[in-house]
Formats: sequence, structure tokens, C-alpha cells
Amino acid sequence: VQLQASGGGLVQAGDSLRLSCAASGGIFSNYIMGWFRQAPGREREVVASIDWSGGSTFYSESVKGRFTISRDNAKNTVYLQMNVLKPEDTAVYYCAASRRSTFVNSSDYYAYDYWGQGTLVTVSS
Repeated sequence: VQLQASGGGLVQAGDSLRLSCAASGGIFSNYIMGWFRQAPGREREVVASIDWSGGSTFYSESVKGRFTISRDNAKNTVYLQMNVLKPEDTAVYYCAASRRSTFVNSSDYYAYDYWGQGTLVTVSS
């Protein structure tokens, strides 16, 4: 499956952005989807994940209450709504797809089989 992330940009602290990730080449509803991010000099970290139907989600503590992950299986797209952005949210954001049959450990980088190219989010103070 191919993943194409979009929606990044330069915003000010407190602003909102919505990232999108369009999937092609597979049956989208068969995949757990995740958003990860990587800031300069830091390891890639999980932001959020969502199960096949959207019924279960996971959020990292750093974004819980500010970010919302959702998916539209009819459009083969997963979204990340980011509100109250902070400078520490600055990173390249990646979407990823997992073929695993369990949502357990969906925060695990190694659970994901396919990755998008990343979209840069820069939050100025």
C-alpha cells in the first residue's frame, strides 16, 4: 500500500492544523493506521493510532486532549486534527499502516509495515 501525507505547514503556537494521509494500492480498512513524528535529533515517536473501523484509538500523553485521529474508509484516508499546537510539536509527521490483526501495541514503531513520506509541521512561538 502507498501512503501520501499532506497538510503540514508553518503555524503559530495555539493554532490548528489537519493532516491527511491518503492510501492506495490496498484494502484500506484492513490496516491499523498510525501517525508518528520525528523532530530534529530525536527518535521517531508515536503520536496516535486508530483501529480498522475507527472504534479504538491511542494517543501519546504529549498530545492527548489536543489531537484527534480519525479515518474515512470510504475515502481511504486517515486524518490527524491538531489543535492548540505548541512549539514542541514541531516535527516531520509520518503516517503508517499496519497489517497486524491486533490493536495491542499499535504504538509500536515496529508494528507498521508501510510508511508515507512525511509532512513537516513547524510551530513558532
